[in-house]
Amino acid sequence: MSLYDYPRYYDLVYGSDWKAEFDFLTGVFNKHVCGETKRLLEPACGTGRLIFRLQRAGFQVDGLDLSSKAVHYCNKRLQRHGLQASAWVGDMTNFKVTSKYCAAFNTINSFRHLEQHHQARDHLVCMAKAIRKGGIYVLGLHLSPKIGEASEEESWIARRGHLCVQTSMWLIHRNLKQRYERFHMRYDIWTPTNHETLDDKFNFRTYTKKQFEEELLKGIPEFEIAATYDFSYDLNQPIQVDDHSEDVVYILKRV
Repeated sequence: MSLYDYPRYYDLVYGSDWKAEFDFLTGVFNKHVCGETKRLLEPACGTGRLIFRLQRAGFQVDGLDLSSKAVHYCNKRLQRHGLQASAWVGDMTNFKVTSKYCAAFNTINSFRHLEQHHQARDHLVCMAKAIRKGGIYVLGLHLSPKIGEASEEESWIARRGHLCVQTSMWLIHRNLKQRYERFHMRYDIWTPTNHETLDDKFNFRTYTKKQFEEELLKGIPEFEIAATYDFSYDLNQPIQVDDHSEDVVYILKRV
């Protein structure tokens, strides 16, 4: 069982804070994309919580995801609101596009689901081919700090109508030598008449600043780091990534 098989809950859990991401992304496009921003791509788009809002704002937005259930949920919502059903089932390490994009985004750590170096590299190669020169890739991920303790658990609550979901995620095991963390995630789901729980376990690949920037990104000459921010999404407060850094949004410029 995967929590991705429950798109209604997933959309609530990850879509409740869409406005902060939306405002940040549109600001980043204005600040860092050379020329006009029209066409956008979201790899690992899930239920398309941002595709929906960005299309409503006038952008042309496509997305891909491995989960057919999430893609179906995404496209049905878009169609229900008279928008283009623009998501497709695909592998973000192996895809091609027929027309290049002005910008792309992947903000909630989905990149770290790629557990092998070659998968991460293949993804960035695909993205470099998909984005036009002067465009950007907004990539958010948690780094493993070399100084200080890394986060090991988090919990948050999201509500929509009579539905309430509390999400809890905690570390099971971390092996920095083998470059992975294993997490347990639980949805506690409440409606006026019922309570149920759903559980899942998954791995994330770990990255230090050096491992991401020097061992991975330097091998993709089509991208350079234009700016870095943290998950507060404050365009007026770019950060300097160092050995203390954990929550980082990289603005990768297509050169």
